[in-house]
Amino acid sequence: MSELVQDKPKRAKDGASDNILEVSNLKKHFAINAGFILQRQVGAVKAVDGISFNVKRGETLGLVGESGCGKSTTGRTILQLYEPTDGSVKFEGQELTDLPNSQMRLIRREMQIIFQDPFASLNPRMTVGTIVSEPLQIHNLYPNKAERQEYVESLLERVGLNPYFINRYPHEFSGGQRQRIGIARALALQPSFIVADEPISALDVSIQAQVVNLMEELQDEFGLTYLFIAHDLSMVRHICDRVAVMYLGKIVEMGPTAAVYDNPLHPYTQALLSAVPEPDPSKEANRRRIIIRGDLPSPANPPQGCNFNTRCPVAFELCYHEPDPPLIEHEPGHFAACHRVT
Repeated sequence: MSELVQDKPKRAKDGASDNILEVSNLKKHFAINAGFILQRQVGAVKAVDGISFNVKRGETLGLVGESGCGKSTTGRTILQLYEPTDGSVKFEGQELTDLPNSQMRLIRREMQIIFQDPFASLNPRMTVGTIVSEPLQIHNLYPNKAERQEYVESLLERVGLNPYFINRYPHEFSGGQRQRIGIARALALQPSFIVADEPISALDVSIQAQVVNLMEELQDEFGLTYLFIAHDLSMVRHICDRVAVMYLGKIVEMGPTAAVYDNPLHPYTQALLSAVPEPDPSKEANRRRIIIRGDLPSPANPPQGCNFNTRCPVAFELCYHEPDPPLIEHEPGHFAACHRVT
């Protein structure tokens, strides 16, 4: 049977940055059009509104925030599945936003995605073998059918599935097994960077830890770099080296996982972490819970001043009149965007 071979974790090329991904002032606005025949743009949904961050080679960066804050749009815009409105995305030092489709297609071998919903991301009309081998056929790898099947079987075995399942269809598998198929498909081209778009949120709690442990094993084995998008802050703390917190299309805090969890600077981060259950009953009883009131504002009409001022428990006059505060480094590697943080 063909083996998964990747000699060493991929390292930066000579003279290259230690960052595998560099995102600068990235924006993705979706137009709001009016009119039945002669449509005209009357506004825009600012799903991602000027974010900047780097991802180091071999690390896992967690991207967290409530639904509608722009996490998934960020991941898909980085992969150029959505065309950015503005900003820069550099992968291995190469600018992606102005690449023609022919060159972007080659880059896609190094950048893959694991989708959130394993029930919707697999074609029900295709067998597991066809689903996993499709990227190989698109990129003309393993042209020999027998060799390709052996390689696909080895991929299935590596993600914990019986290789004899190769001719079965997605409906014959459980949710956890389907997500393993999605992971095998993402691994097929042996990428160096994977966007994991809430890969465990649709799974049973008993299965989530298994999938996360598998992803960690694959990261160590193949030198993978993850952008891990999630809601589950406990799981993010377990798997991620650094965390970026998003609110209404912007990053409001970013830093090493331990620093963000032990000393959250932004009021939004503090509120999110106060909602995480504490297993120790004595600590849970004495913990102060921060309640965020109101709903997330519309990204088509964000508040004037700081985006968080309509829900912030510590907002003051400056927050309502000054532009959105910039992301400032307050501790080594620990950034926050808040007028209150000094």
